Amino acid sequence: MWQDERHVTTSAVHTTRPCAEGRIVIPGPQPGPPCARTELEIEVVTIAPQAASAPDTTVRPWSAGPRWWIWTWVLVIVFGAVALWRSHQVDVPLRDPDGRVFMSRIALSLGILVVLIVLDGAVRARRREGSVRRTWAAIRSRWTPDRVLLAVTGLLAYHLVYSFYRNLKSWNAFRAQHDDALLDTDRWLFFGHSPAVLLHDLFGRDVAPHVFRAIYESFSIMVPISFVAALVLAPRIREGYVFLTSAMWVWILGVGSYYLIPAIGPFDSAPDEFAGLDRTSVTATQAKYMAERAELLLHPGAADSFASIGAFASLHTGFTFLVLLMLRYYGLRRAANVMVVYLVAVMVSTIYLGWHFVLDDVAGLAIAWAAVRLGRLTVYPPGRSVA
Repeated sequence: MWQDERHVTTSAVHTTRPCAEGRIVIPGPQPGPPCARTELEIEVVTIAPQAASAPDTTVRPWSAGPRWWIWTWVLVIVFGAVALWRSHQVDVPLRDPDGRVFMSRIALSLGILVVLIVLDGAVRARRREGSVRRTWAAIRSRWTPDRVLLAVTGLLAYHLVYSFYRNLKSWNAFRAQHDDALLDTDRWLFFGHSPAVLLHDLFGRDVAPHVFRAIYESFSIMVPISFVAALVLAPRIREGYVFLTSAMWVWILGVGSYYLIPAIGPFDSAPDEFAGLDRTSVTATQAKYMAERAELLLHPGAADSFASIGAFASLHTGFTFLVLLMLRYYGLRRAANVMVVYLVAVMVSTIYLGWHFVLDDVAGLAIAWAAVRLGRLTVYPPGRSVA
């Protein structure tokens, strides 16, 4: 921040001169001839306006600071190249049907960003007998142009990765599915029993479907709030990028797992196991996803053909575990403990409702673990400054 201030400095020059009216002298006995005093001459120096010492919030030119964010964009570019290669291979262009994959999501994230910035500023101002003016001052102090630019471009990078992920996931429908192998593995793990049926017997089939539906669908609310909150609340935005980039890695590794073992889910491979559940919005969503997949296979060139189904691995589990790991990374132990309960509930809901096999959830946990480490390495490459 530039300051227009005048600074006064003093320099003591000890001289021995006759006493004279109007001089500034140090009173008291002095050595030397009579009527001689050691004078303190005051030198006033006017300093031109200059840059004040830069605290953490000082605005620096975008090009002047460490360019640690470049590796996040390298990740985006490489993943985008993979998506373009696959697009050419299947002869289907990248799509954003009705804006629901990219445009609507980035608009939502920017809206959440603004709301959280205002709330954070209000909390900081309240500590100092807050008012609207103090809230605005707190926001301006914390949200320098550099931080705003990093936050907005970070969200753009994230949503580009998510868009590439969704398109790659859609095109996985063209590959042979391996649900039977995953179904057999589940039954082998549970000694010939279906884990979904065991959960139905345990929790019932009337009220429980609605409870687990609410838990499962709450994921879509938790995700955008979590990574935007990391950008807003982290003391240094670089630490917020650790969360953001780790989230990108979840989608990248997740779509890799889709291609490793293509699958739809137990609700399709073993529909009789779920026929007795009370109908919920999940039932309608599963039917909708299957219809969209069939439409893509029949008319891949249609502009609105887009598939949204994939079982292995469970990224509901993966992203939820990522949030838990990041809460621990930021030292928020109590929140992490609460997230453990939510994670278990999400994992149970994915199996109970027929979205995923047990092995899908295990793979989701592994993906989150790897994503956090890769995210940290992307933002803090070995051998480079952590400033």
